[in-house]
Amino acid sequence: MAAPGSNLVASVGRMLLDTSLPLPARFRALFTLRNLGGPEAVGWIGRGFVDESALLKHELAYCLGQMRDRCALPVLSAVLRDRSQEPMVRHEAGEALGAIGDPEVLELLKEYSQDSVIEVAETCQLAIHRIEWLQRNPDTQDDNPFLSVDPAPPAEDRDIAALRGILLNDNLPLFERYRAMFALRNIGGEEAVLALTDGLQCGGSLFRHEIGYVLGQMQHEAAVPGLAAALDRLEESPMVRHECAEALGSIAQEDCLIALKTHVGDLEQVVRESCEVALDMYKYENSGDFQYANGLSQIQELAS
Repeated sequence: MAAPGSNLVASVGRMLLDTSLPLPARFRALFTLRNLGGPEAVGWIGRGFVDESALLKHELAYCLGQMRDRCALPVLSAVLRDRSQEPMVRHEAGEALGAIGDPEVLELLKEYSQDSVIEVAETCQLAIHRIEWLQRNPDTQDDNPFLSVDPAPPAEDRDIAALRGILLNDNLPLFERYRAMFALRNIGGEEAVLALTDGLQCGGSLFRHEIGYVLGQMQHEAAVPGLAAALDRLEESPMVRHECAEALGSIAQEDCLIALKTHVGDLEQVVRESCEVALDMYKYENSGDFQYANGLSQIQELAS
């Protein structure tokens, strides 16, 4: 007997894998599957890693990590091992393994913590630190107001100036800087946002890309100039620029729309596609809809 919702999962899964559909419709299908959850949804998401869009595959891995379902471990492990996959996709697979947090992947993560692609190596190092931190602190309560599974737990310090100093110090371990990053995000407010925005001009591309992601979560208008400037920097890593584009879509102010339309024809595919998805997110944020992925009917409307 089919599980409840099985027909819906299959219908949405087919839309996710349908390359004839616009990318925003496929993204909404992906987030619908993430919300539905379960092994069948994980299976459909896992089938998408043959797609030509690095952006979509990156988001597939992200969603599998956020779902925290152990049945995703084999496909994520395979993506991390697959050197034919784009670095941003392999990085996200490593981060997802850390998000699921099962110690059985520690040896794999240790192997790829020395990867020749620095973003992949650093991601695996962070994932190792996260899993080991969870082993030492099994009873820690997760009070993340954004409900995301993050690559590092927030620092306990609440002093914004002190956290900013840690965040911007390139000589400190990346895990400690990430802890400062997520503490600033959780504190919130303009001062914390501006401290984080300063991070868009330091560290490596993995670090700057995570700054963009966090600023998108916070949805504070004070971040818009820094995010737009990073998107404008053509010499910046596409991995960073794409995350800044998505953040601008989440913040959804008028200045964000101008920045996104400027780069919707960008030479970098992942930036072009991110702007396309971000413009859909901008539309959603200004629509009053309760949830970005509201099921099959909304996705079908977007796809038509």
